Amino acid sequence: MAIEVRVPTILRTYTGGQKAVQGSGQNLSELFTDLEAQHPGIQERLVEDGELRRFVNVYLNDEDVRFLDGISTELSDGDNVTILPAVAGGMR
Repeated sequence: MAIEVRVPTILRTYTGGQKAVQGSGQNLSELFTDLEAQHPGIQERLVEDGELRRFVNVYLNDEDVRFLDGISTELSDGDNVTILPAVAGGMR
């Protein structure tokens, strides 16, 4: 099962600069474990205590996984996963 994962600039140091990588898994948790095997260090930037980190947004085919099943969201062959760091800040 091939899943395309779009990687934000801040995490591309783990993927050798690649904007997108391929992974596999039945759900997001398995996908992140597979990505960790290919790109060591990336999983700890995405997951903490078995859940998505607070300031990481993950989209499955343009749907926020927090409104699906979170890290347990099921995946299908050909899905697209986009990882986006949350953006905060600005002027008062």
